[in-house]
Amino acid sequence: MMKHKVLDTIQKYHMLSQGDSVLVGLSGGADSCTLLHCLCSLRETMSLTVYACHVHHGLRGEEADRDEHFTRRLCDEWHVPLFVLHADVAGEARRRKVGTEECGREIRYAFFEEKAEALGAKIATAHTASDNAETVLFHLTRGSGMAGLGGIPPCRGKIIRPLIEVTRSEIEDYCRSSGLSYVTDSTNLTNAYSRNRIRLEVIPSLKQLNPSLERTIGGLSQRMREAEDFLMQTAETALEQAKVGGGYRAEDLQKLHTAVFSAAVRKLCMEFALIPEAKHLALLRKIVYNGGAVEIRDGVFAAAKQGIFRIYRRTQPPKITECSWYGRHSLAISDKKFLLFHLSMDEFHNGKKNNKFLFANSLDYDTIPLSSCFRTRRSGDSFTLLHRNVTKPVRKLFIEQKIPQEQRDSIVLLADGSHVLWIEGIGAGRDYAVTENTKSVLLILPQPAERTQL
Repeated sequence: MMKHKVLDTIQKYHMLSQGDSVLVGLSGGADSCTLLHCLCSLRETMSLTVYACHVHHGLRGEEADRDEHFTRRLCDEWHVPLFVLHADVAGEARRRKVGTEECGREIRYAFFEEKAEALGAKIATAHTASDNAETVLFHLTRGSGMAGLGGIPPCRGKIIRPLIEVTRSEIEDYCRSSGLSYVTDSTNLTNAYSRNRIRLEVIPSLKQLNPSLERTIGGLSQRMREAEDFLMQTAETALEQAKVGGGYRAEDLQKLHTAVFSAAVRKLCMEFALIPEAKHLALLRKIVYNGGAVEIRDGVFAAAKQGIFRIYRRTQPPKITECSWYGRHSLAISDKKFLLFHLSMDEFHNGKKNNKFLFANSLDYDTIPLSSCFRTRRSGDSFTLLHRNVTKPVRKLFIEQKIPQEQRDSIVLLADGSHVLWIEGIGAGRDYAVTENTKSVLLILPQPAERTQL
C-alpha cells in the first residue's frame, strides 16, 4: 500500500519526526498530488502540520491558470493551507541569462525555502524513483562522475523526498485506485527537452531489458552516494593535512589517489558554488605537478606556485590609497580597518611585550618619520628584516613569504617614501621595532580583532 511504503521511506531516511511541519511543492500533477494525499493521511498518525506551495510560472497560458485553480480547489478540499507565487520566469531567465527550466527551478526553490523558513517546516518534493532513473541516465550521457550517478538524494538539508522509492507506474496505479484526480503538464509529453526524450524513449527501451530498471538504478545511486560520502570525508582529511598558509602543499596533493584528489578539488570548488568538469580536473592535476594557473569558470582560478596549490576568485585590485599615521586612533585602507594605540613603555611592558603578535605590530614611536603614511605596496618599496640586517624589495619578500599573488596588492604598509617601516602580517622593520631603549610605542591592531586590555 502506498501509504505504508511512503511511511517506510520517511522512517528509513529519518525525514520527519512526530509533530513536524512539512511544506509540499504542489504542481497539481500525479506525483505531487499523491505526495500531498499520503502526507495528509499521516497527519493524525504523526501529528503533522501540512502546507502546500504552488508556483505559476507564467509560461503556459490558460493551462497554467488551470493548474493553479486545481491546486486551490484540492487544498480547500483537503484542508491544507496553500501559498501561491506568480512569477515571470521567461523574463527573469532573460535577465539572469539562463535557461527557462533552470530559472524556474531556482525561483521555485527560493519560494519554497522562504515559506518553509517562515513556517518552521521541512520541504517535501515529489521526486520519484523514475525521476531518479531519468536523472542518472541524463548525467551518464554528459559524462558525470560518481556524484552525478548518485542521482537525487532522499534528503538534502531541509528538503525531503518521501516518494523517492516509488515508481511513476505505482503512482498512476495509486491515483486510479484511490480516485485521485490530477492535471497533466503538456510540456512533459513532447520531446523538446532532453529529460523528456529519456523518459519517453530511452527508459521504455531499457525496461524491456530490465523491468525493474528504476529500482536497479535506485540501488546504484545509493551505493554511489555512500562511496561519494566516503571519498569526500577522506578528501577533507587529506586537505586538512596538506593545508598551509595561503593554500595546500602541492607535494602532499600529488601523493593522493586520483579519486581522492578529484574529490578534494570538487570540495574546494564547492566553496565557490562550482562543480568542475572532467577537463578541469585533468588540468588541475597537471598544474599541481607542473605549476601554473587555469581559470575554472566565472573568474574562479586555480594556481600552483612555489609548491602551494590554491583556488581563488580573482577580484579587481583595490584602489591604492594612503593616509597619515600621526594623531590617528584608527584608519580604513584597502577595505581594511586598523586601530592605533600610542602607549608608554610602562603600559607596553604590562605583560604585553612577550606577546609575539603585539610585539610584531609595535613600533618605536619616536623613530617614525612624520612624513610616513599607511598605503598599499608600490614599485621600488624595500624593507629591512627585523632579525637580519638584510634589506629586500617588498615584491621579493612577498614571494619568499609565499603570500598569494591575488592578496599582495591589498596588504597594508607603513612607509616613508619607498622605505617600508611595517608590513601587515609581517611586522616592524629592523630600525623601527621596540627595543629596551624605546620610550613610547605605536601599536597597530587589525579590526575586527579581540580587544586587548591596554
